[in-house]
Amino acid sequence: MAKPSIAVHKFSSCDGCQLAFLNAGEDLLTLSELIDIRHFLEAGMADEEAKVDIAFVEGSISTDEEIERIARVRANSDFVVTIGACATAGGLQALRNLDDNHEAWKNAIYAKPQFITTLDYARPVKELIKVDFELWGCPVNGRQVLAAVQQLLFGVAPLQSNDKVCMECKRTHTVCVMVAENRPCMGPVTRTGCGALCPRFGRDCYACFGPAENINGPAMAARLQGLGLPPADVARRFLFINSQAGDFHEIGRQSYRRGFDDD
Repeated sequence: MAKPSIAVHKFSSCDGCQLAFLNAGEDLLTLSELIDIRHFLEAGMADEEAKVDIAFVEGSISTDEEIERIARVRANSDFVVTIGACATAGGLQALRNLDDNHEAWKNAIYAKPQFITTLDYARPVKELIKVDFELWGCPVNGRQVLAAVQQLLFGVAPLQSNDKVCMECKRTHTVCVMVAENRPCMGPVTRTGCGALCPRFGRDCYACFGPAENINGPAMAARLQGLGLPPADVARRFLFINSQAGDFHEIGRQSYRRGFDDD
C-alpha cells in the first residue's frame, strides 16, 4: 500500500517557515517513515508537478509566474495548507500594497529595476485558490505543521488555536509586560502559537501569529496610543507582518489615516 504523500512549495518568502518545518528534527524523521515527501526543495526533494495528498505552501503570490504555479499546486493536491504569515496574510512583502507608487519604490531599492517583474500587489494564497487550512506565524510553529499532517491523514480536521497570546501568558505564569512595564504589547489581539515567546523574555508581542478571534481593534489602538505610541506607530503594529489580515488591515489603515489627519 502506497504511503500518503506531501509536498512543500515555496513562493515569495524568506524560507523561514520551511526551516521551522525542518527544525522539527527527530519528529520530522519519524513522520518521514510514515509518508512520502515528493517535493521539498529545502530538504532536497524536487518534483514540483507531483500529485500529493497534502501540499504545504509557504510565501505570498507576487508574480505572474506564481499565479500560474499556485493553480497547478491546487490541481495536484487533495489538501492545500498555507504555512506562515506570507502565505496566509501577504507577509512583509505585502507592505507595498499600502502604497500606490510601486515604480518609485522599485527604482529606489533596486540597482536595475527594469529586471524586476513582480506584481504591484503581494497576495495571500487564499485570494487565488481554495485553501483547506491555514497555519499562521512568522515563522510557523513546526510542531503545528507536523500535527496538521497527522490529523489530515487520519481524516480529522486540524485544530486551530484561536486563543490570544494573553491566555498563553496566563498559562505559563508570565508577567504581563503591558501592565507591569507599560510596553505596547499586541498580545490582547494576537493568536497564540508561539508559546508567548516574546513576553516570556520581557519583550512586547509584535503580532507574528496574526489576529485572534473576536478582537477589539479600536480599543487596542486606543490603549497603544495611551502608552505613548503616535497613530503612525500604532498602524505599524497592526500592519507590520500580517497587513492583509482583515481585522489588522482595517484598524491599521484607520490609524495610518488618523496620523495624517493629526498632522
